Amino acid sequence: VHVKRRVGDDKAVLLDVREQSEWDDGHLKQARFLPLSVIRKGKLTPEQKKLLPKDKPVYCHCGSGVRVLKVSRLLRPQGYDIRPLEAGYVDLVKAGFEKAP
Repeated sequence: VHVKRRVGDDKAVLLDVREQSEWDDGHLKQARFLPLSVIRKGKLTPEQKKLLPKDKPVYCHCGSGVRVLKVSRLLRPQGYDIRPLEAGYVDLVKAGFEKAP
């Protein structure tokens, strides 16, 4: 609930780090998309960097909570306030996050 409110109030960002096929199968309306495979390459484009504000917490989710830990290890040293969520996509939908149409 806390995360949902902060994202809704534009005080935080929700980042989906699953892969393209998972995103295409369904994603959260408020989520931004930046897969782990892209982050792992280490060279984000200016457009991709816009998805990651350095002045707000970035709550990350994946399918089961494993990939978000890798994302956290990669992006925290670059100055991002990464907050990995244990809840995966399905859990977040059950918690009341709206699916994208």
